[in-house]
Amino acid sequence: MAFELGRLSTPTGTKRLDQQRRLLFGLSVDGIRMDEAVDRCRQAIQTRKPMLVGVINAAKIVNLRRDPALRDALLDCNMLLADGQSVVWASRLLGRPLPERVAGIDLFVKLLDLAHRQHRSIYLLGAKPEILAALERQVARRWPGLRLAGSHHGYFGETEAPEIAAAIRDARPDMLFLGMASPKKEIFLRRFQHMLNVPVLHGVGGSFDVLAGLTKRAPLAWQRLGLEWGYRLLQEPRRLWKRYLVTNCAFVALTVREAVRPAPALQLDASPPSES
Repeated sequence: MAFELGRLSTPTGTKRLDQQRRLLFGLSVDGIRMDEAVDRCRQAIQTRKPMLVGVINAAKIVNLRRDPALRDALLDCNMLLADGQSVVWASRLLGRPLPERVAGIDLFVKLLDLAHRQHRSIYLLGAKPEILAALERQVARRWPGLRLAGSHHGYFGETEAPEIAAAIRDARPDMLFLGMASPKKEIFLRRFQHMLNVPVLHGVGGSFDVLAGLTKRAPLAWQRLGLEWGYRLLQEPRRLWKRYLVTNCAFVALTVREAVRPAPALQLDASPPSES
């Protein structure tokens, strides 16, 4: 996968897709709306060609500067979307506007809708066993038309990862969803995506907790104002206040720097690691 300034070039890329990308903070972000993101995933399932979905928010943009593994995992994505409203606002301030926020959890729900309508199969990887079990019950209730090809909790060690990847490959799901924190989910996908043979791969973070009913998502008004982080802060102020203060300030500083001197496209300087 070769990178140029302002453009992500792939063997199957097209001029139309290149024109939809925006170079932001050194990353080539897809400037598309939710419906098109879902349609790309639908086409990937039909053709059995991999669609590795990545999402970015303020925290990831800050963290990838000091986390090469996270950086390389994001660069390896086939579709990179703005999960955070702050990224959309920054893109507009920088004159490289993204049309809308495509939140990872919303894309997750849309893809479950797709699986339900078309009787597609999914695999769920992540969360604690009891949360995963609750999620499976909710999915069976809300989307009875989809098929659950398999599932595994997210509390496994590095030595167990190849065996879990092999189980996913053997289950042959149409979509794989990872309910794990960054950068663990991105690293797992980058390490094993070539052996999994799964068309759509999407790391959804804490979405398992939300759909399982463990965590309450911010009201729609808060989401539209880009204040979901503030809603989470109200729920867990002692644990999150320092993280959000540092991250938000750092992201503002990066946006100011980007306005003065745009970051060059980040380089993927190594081949994806093998699955063994």
